[in-house]
Amino acid sequence: MSVAFTKEGDSEAFAADLLDRPISANPNLVAAQGLAQLEAWLAEARAAYSAAQATGGVAEDRTAMARATRDLRYYAARRASAQLTEPAGPTNVVHFGQAVTFDREDGRRQTFRIVGEDEADPAAGSVSYVSPLARALLGKTIGDTAMVAGGEVEIVSID
Repeated sequence: MSVAFTKEGDSEAFAADLLDRPISANPNLVAAQGLAQLEAWLAEARAAYSAAQATGGVAEDRTAMARATRDLRYYAARRASAQLTEPAGPTNVVHFGQAVTFDREDGRRQTFRIVGEDEADPAAGSVSYVSPLARALLGKTIGDTAMVAGGEVEIVSID
């Protein structure tokens, strides 16, 4: 169909009906750093919402308002459900919040910290406690092996 037959506002109206960000059904466990990050994201979402309201042109920029509203709902819900969780139990056993270093079969040594879902960033060295990697490592001790991504890893340190 030619764009001549579409309303200019259609894309704005579509953007204004943004779907909510999905909220995990898992418990919202967070480390202290993750809780601080959630609070910062919530503050940013509140500021974006206030800014979108203050512009007075909500009808003109429905996308910004919809995005701000969606993010505010998400971060408010995530902050409300956050359960501050610190490593608990013996320090030689992999728990939530700890960094685990392991050797892969190909000789690579990797370290990942096991954190909450919102704070996980594998590129920065943190994985969610519900990720396959974390599930394979939780409860293990130094010297134990685990199957990760089809290969065996050996835990060499827990911090």
